[in-house]
Order: sequence, then structure tokens, then C-alpha cells
Amino acid sequence: MQVCRLEPHQAHPPLAVTAIEARITHDDRNWLGLRWRIETASELVLPAPAGKRREDGLWQATCFEMFLQPDGGSAYCEFNLSPSERWAAYDFSAPRAGMAQRALPRDPVCTMRAGSRFAIFDAAIPRAGLPSGQSAMGLSCVIEETGGRKSYWALAHGGDAPDFHDPACFTTRLAAPSAA
Repeated sequence: MQVCRLEPHQAHPPLAVTAIEARITHDDRNWLGLRWRIETASELVLPAPAGKRREDGLWQATCFEMFLQPDGGSAYCEFNLSPSERWAAYDFSAPRAGMAQRALPRDPVCTMRAGSRFAIFDAAIPRAGLPSGQSAMGLSCVIEETGGRKSYWALAHGGDAPDFHDPACFTTRLAAPSAA
């Protein structure tokens, strides 16, 4: 599957992280698998394991995100996935407007493997909780490093401040689920 290179927002450079790549690892009628690879993870700060459960505010620490905007409208959904195993999902009617909790049929599965050279974050999201059909997709992450330093990584950035909700960040595509 296509590997997408994320870019740090220029106003918030990383401390040690040198690159982040994201990709879809698998996609079928049951699960969408995603992977983020962080290069030079020696200063990476991870939230403590907390078990699978919905939780708001995950973006305030290291967090991995996916945005999907179905073709033909301004509505979109956001998925926040934490190395702690906590997660959140929201629907929006337009950029940062009409926010509501998005129901998922079961908890996403989140796993983190970290070393000093690199770290891997894998997530599997139940396909039944995603929009049907094709969507514009944004992949992003907030990376916290030693000393509270945060960098904001996305496929593209649209403004002077980091904003993953900006449609300029939705630069790749998610196809409709396969029948497999």
C-alpha cells in the first residue's frame, strides 16, 4: 500500500524526530489497518497504557489521527488513536462545526512499539464505523517529546497554525471497502 510522508508544521518543529510515514496496512470489509512509523524516537513521550475506552482530549499528548471526508460534501469524521489504547471518534458537519460523537461498533485496536531509533504505531478501526464509499483522507499525528515539546505532523498543512481539520490536509484517498 502507498506510503505517505507526513510533514511537521513549520511553527512547531520536532526535537529529535526526523521523519514520520503513514500508510494503510490492510483494508477489508471488517477492518481498516493503519501504521505510522516515527524515525529517531529517542525523545518520544508516550501516554501510559490505560486500556481500550473512548476518551476526549487525546491530542494533548502523542496521538495519531485520521480524517475522512466522503465525496460530495463538507461533512467529515475524525478518529483519534492513542498509544494508551484510548480512542475517540467524532462527526463534523463542516470544518470544526457541528461536532458530535461518532458511534463505533467496537473499540479500535491500538498497539505501540517504541525504541530509540524508531517507533511503530498500528491501529485497526472497525470498517462498519467508517463512512461508506470513497473519501478524501487526512493522516496526521501530534508527537510529544521530552520537555513537553509538541510537533504537529500531517500530509499537508494549510495555514500559519497547525489545524488537522483544514481540508488542505486531506490529500490522499480511501477507497470503498473491498468485498474480501
